Amino acid sequence: MIMLIERTNKEIIIKIPATIEADDLQDFVDYIRYKELTSDIDVSQNRVDQLASDINTEWWKKNRERFIK
Repeated sequence: MIMLIERTNKEIIIKIPATIEADDLQDFVDYIRYKELTSDIDVSQNRVDQLASDINTEWWKKNRERFIK
């Protein structure tokens, strides 16, 4: 079986071989969900990078002692 993509007025139907690994398929579905959730968001990559850096810095402050003893 080959991969087949069909578009209707309301949805896109993707048919893939059953031999695809479940983890790979889940990664794909997660990516599609991410694209759906962020489709209306207008933000620069620099802002995203800064937010990620801020989150990582705060996480490290809270969890440092768990990793460095």
